[in-house]
Amino acid sequence: MRKVSAIFVTVLLFVGAGYSQKLTIAAAADLRYALTEVTAKYKEVDSSYKIDLIFGSSGNLYQQIVNQAPFDIYFSADNSYPQKLEEQKLIVGKPKLYAIGHLVLWSSNKDISKGPQSLQSTDIKKIAIANPAVAPYGKRAMECLQYYNLDGALKDKIVIGENVSQAAQFVLTGNADVGIIALSLAISGEMTGKGKYYTIDEKSYSPLEQSFVLLKRAENNKSAANFIKYLSSENVRKIFRKFGFKLPDEK
Repeated sequence: MRKVSAIFVTVLLFVGAGYSQKLTIAAAADLRYALTEVTAKYKEVDSSYKIDLIFGSSGNLYQQIVNQAPFDIYFSADNSYPQKLEEQKLIVGKPKLYAIGHLVLWSSNKDISKGPQSLQSTDIKKIAIANPAVAPYGKRAMECLQYYNLDGALKDKIVIGENVSQAAQFVLTGNADVGIIALSLAISGEMTGKGKYYTIDEKSYSPLEQSFVLLKRAENNKSAANFIKYLSSENVRKIFRKFGFKLPDEK
């Protein structure tokens, strides 16, 4: 009886250990809906461990990683922060390009049919963007305004969100009239059907070439390795296309 009990306890410990594994993914805010759907699909393939998703501005997440935050995989909204992590030898291998993002204007009730020039209208009082200091989409929004020589004229209209998701919320809740945000947010979640968007000409801002990295702490994490392998599947490619991203090999 003691022998059977010992075996039973060992089995319980083994099973418990298998299901106690956790994968922590830090991701740029433009991925809030796309990556949530990717992980949901992945759990249909492998549900043996928990996946925690943490969203924020790429710059703030980068700083947390530098300060030893317990993340396993990091998805940035551009390639600059992954490159910095590579220079600091905080990643395994090289940054990998996974998608190319797009900048759009979004409004629930204002005329944005003329694109960025619409922002000069006296009917538009507040324009929401992500924080350019830490959010690639915010930085590109400022590049866009500079390209059209609007940055000076519109500076008093700009309201800053911590990340692009918060900037989108400002417009959705009426705290801003127009947002310069990610296409992936404009066509998903709460924003679907509640407003209209205008796709901004890509020549007006630096490419949003978005990369992910496997962080050093997860070098021997099989869960992380399996998830990264899944990212190249057609299921994931379809999801990224669905949310408006262009795939690297479709440039």
